[in-house]
Amino acid sequence: MLANAGLAEDILGHVSLRTGPGTMLVRCRGPREEGLLFTLDEDIRQVGLDGGGADLEDWSAPQELPIHAEILRTRPDVDAVVHCHPPSVLAAALAGVQLRPIFGAYNIPAARMALDGIPIYPRKVLVRTTQLGRELVDAMGQAPVCVLAGHGIVTVGSGEYAVEQAVVRALNLDVLARINVEQARLGARAADLTPEDIAELPDLGSSFNDLNLWRHHIARLRLAGLDLG
Repeated sequence: MLANAGLAEDILGHVSLRTGPGTMLVRCRGPREEGLLFTLDEDIRQVGLDGGGADLEDWSAPQELPIHAEILRTRPDVDAVVHCHPPSVLAAALAGVQLRPIFGAYNIPAARMALDGIPIYPRKVLVRTTQLGRELVDAMGQAPVCVLAGHGIVTVGSGEYAVEQAVVRALNLDVLARINVEQARLGARAADLTPEDIAELPDLGSSFNDLNLWRHHIARLRLAGLDLG
């Protein structure tokens, strides 16, 4: 879904789901690796927060597993983590374009994301050590999303539909970045939402914001002819 929407190019990107106090399911790289767009059921493996696990067999956990491990270790409210590389967010971060709340009803969750403020992890590195993972967690704080400058994004989800929530947050962050980058390219400086307009933006609920959009993107995968199993 993330790859089909252009947020995860080639073989990069991974999603995890907490399965216990010290374990997670995570998208791993297998012997027939073809990239996130062509993920197979067998590519999803259970590993420990340290990256080990008998379930790995011929698969290898992501080098950036510490992104997932340190967030899950530090934030008991989080059940799923997405890491991917939307070009829109990369372009915004490199150009110094702030992700501001310049639209409203066009995408209410994205607007609220901007209103709440989006933290930035400033280092342009692979987060492949525990120390770097902890730095990222410190930069992210309790936010549901974080921009990794010169790199990509991290989003999280909680509860029964944690993966759906984390994926949809990534999709919404991409929308926010694309619109901000485009208005900057046009030489515009759109005004932020006014308090009066903010007051008129309803919370349509997770069922509408997350599950409906999730089903929409499932339908797009089906239309693209990708095997959903």
